[in-house]
Amino acid sequence: MAPFSLWASGVLARVLSATVIGIEAAPINVEVDVSQGLPGCNIVGLPDAGIREGSVRIRGALENSGFKFPLRRITVNLAPADLRKDGAAFDVPIAMGILSGAGLLPPESFDNALFVGELALDGSVRSVKGVLPMAAYARSRAVQRLFVPRDNAAEAAVVGGCDVVPVGHLNDLLDVLHGQPAATVTALPARFAAAATADLAEVRGQEVARRALEIAAAGGHNLLFIGPPGSGKTMLARRLPGILPTLSFDESLETTMIYSVAGSLAGRSLISERPFRAPHHTVSVVGLVGGGPMVRPGEISLAHNGVLFLDELLEFGRHALEALRQPLEEREIAVVRARRTVTFPADFMLVSALNPCPCGHYGNPLRTCTCSQLAINSYRAKLSGPLLDRIDMHVEVPAISYRELAGSEAGEKSAVVRERVERARTRQTERGVRCNARLSSRELQAAAKLDSDGHRIMERAVERLALSARSIERVRKLARTIADLEGSETVRGPHVAEALQYRFLDREVTS
Repeated sequence: MAPFSLWASGVLARVLSATVIGIEAAPINVEVDVSQGLPGCNIVGLPDAGIREGSVRIRGALENSGFKFPLRRITVNLAPADLRKDGAAFDVPIAMGILSGAGLLPPESFDNALFVGELALDGSVRSVKGVLPMAAYARSRAVQRLFVPRDNAAEAAVVGGCDVVPVGHLNDLLDVLHGQPAATVTALPARFAAAATADLAEVRGQEVARRALEIAAAGGHNLLFIGPPGSGKTMLARRLPGILPTLSFDESLETTMIYSVAGSLAGRSLISERPFRAPHHTVSVVGLVGGGPMVRPGEISLAHNGVLFLDELLEFGRHALEALRQPLEEREIAVVRARRTVTFPADFMLVSALNPCPCGHYGNPLRTCTCSQLAINSYRAKLSGPLLDRIDMHVEVPAISYRELAGSEAGEKSAVVRERVERARTRQTERGVRCNARLSSRELQAAAKLDSDGHRIMERAVERLALSARSIERVRKLARTIADLEGSETVRGPHVAEALQYRFLDREVTS
């Protein structure tokens, strides 16, 4: 490649790029002006420190690729100027603008093309976060060519609709823009499957908890397991993804966008299994709900379309637990910061587990509890009423003796249970809802009409258990799911009675 020619005064280049807000991409016009004046490179348009430092990376990349960085005044404007930008994805489009100002690339080289990528000092192009939303934007605007780092190419090709050109080095990009054939990437066929987790058949005993897990999967219900250490709470929860319905393409695409923005795809082009997130109880509020200086999704968004498992629930910070209330109701989380508000999807199943007391053995026939009633009450008080009201099922998981473990036979395999779950979900889809846990009050009245026995059982339960209005709705949704698993159009008395059995904490308070 020839060295830079003499620089004209006031050469302006425009290159299209993009940034990510939440899980959606916004267009950024990179305007590069090269003119006479004191040598230097100024980047304006609300860039963060990573973008401002890009001038150093770009200079090193150009010089190590055989070019001389111009000793001219270079001004880079990232438009629109009122939108804050972050990350290093603008290195490549800024470098393209400088090369265009040098006369090495004609302005029409950038027509109908979008560029993203971080430059290394040797001129190689490194992967960046959020390429999938950028590819979706490129398709929506009929952009013909999308130039992305080679490591992001498979991810960008998922959405289709434009030519994805993988770039490994700055010189490779220049060769393509000078007319050499480009090796584009096409998406591989998507293969969706249940999560490859341990099988439910490995769980011995705990028939009630197994049944509760199936109902939760069939209706998308939030679930709380209560029992002593070693009773199988975590073992059960980790087998939930294996009985959930397989992801649809739209669900997979949305989930993959979240992981793309978070930089957590780990080489995958498409998420094909439902996520299962199990953060440690020391996680911060920001780690759970999202945020930080660059506003990234948290664990609840990474669990979107899957499961968020909180083991040892009462060990989590109170602020972190209370932060779950909004996303559990609205299925999204708005992260508010001083200069921006970003909304991330957060439609997940909450599965949690807790011990019944500080020592863990309250009510355990195999071990003696050493906790006072005051200590037990104080421990339980960490779980607020409003949060508990948003959990459809609270199920006791008792300790199992050796004789029960040794004598019980293996239960049904996850694949068998999943077939029933998918049939129940199909019935819910035919009624026009995604799952019963998402039924609005109006939809619930139409979908979960009780027969006379069901009304009678519900009335007695409300009087005896003092259920709140929200708890009554939860019981009716559970009963509707139980009826769907049975293939019944009517919600009958036995369905309501079984649903009430999965409200352990309500029963315990009144006992």
